[in-house]
Amino acid sequence: MKKPTVREIRGFLQGKSQEQLINDIVFLYTKFDGVKEFIALQMGHNFSDDLVEKHRAIIQREFFPSRGVGQARLSIARKAINDYKKISPNIPGLVELIVFYVEMGVRFTNEYGDISETFYNSMEGMYESALKYILQYQLHDQFQARCKKIVSDTRGIGWGFHDTLSEMYDEAFEEEED
Repeated sequence: MKKPTVREIRGFLQGKSQEQLINDIVFLYTKFDGVKEFIALQMGHNFSDDLVEKHRAIIQREFFPSRGVGQARLSIARKAINDYKKISPNIPGLVELIVFYVEMGVRFTNEYGDISETFYNSMEGMYESALKYILQYQLHDQFQARCKKIVSDTRGIGWGFHDTLSEMYDEAFEEEED
């Protein structure tokens, strides 16, 4: 089945009355958490800390659940970040989740041993993404110390992981440390 285009959706929605649209939106609100969060943010309800914590918990469970050993399914942890990004305009909250993701990956490696090259590639990509946001939105005070700790916590990890993160850190923050 082919998904409708945005143009087709617009035409479909224009054919509905305001009451029908309201009913549809209320229905979606009651069925989907993402819609609830999006509408609440649109209405000006500031629960961004709660939203960050909700998505942090998803990431943490993937690496360090309350029971047993984490599965470190990166796709689920990354999905938590992407879901947050889709509904919240809060950049510091997004950077918090990205940095936390990398912190959890580093901690997981330090507790359970070397993982795989693809695992480290994902961590490196997220770390680089965090650094870009930090520089673009001038969030140095909030995140630079944590980014530096991530680098120091990678000493001894294989696949050139430490060297790559160290180079990224030095390039991003070289001006601040001169």
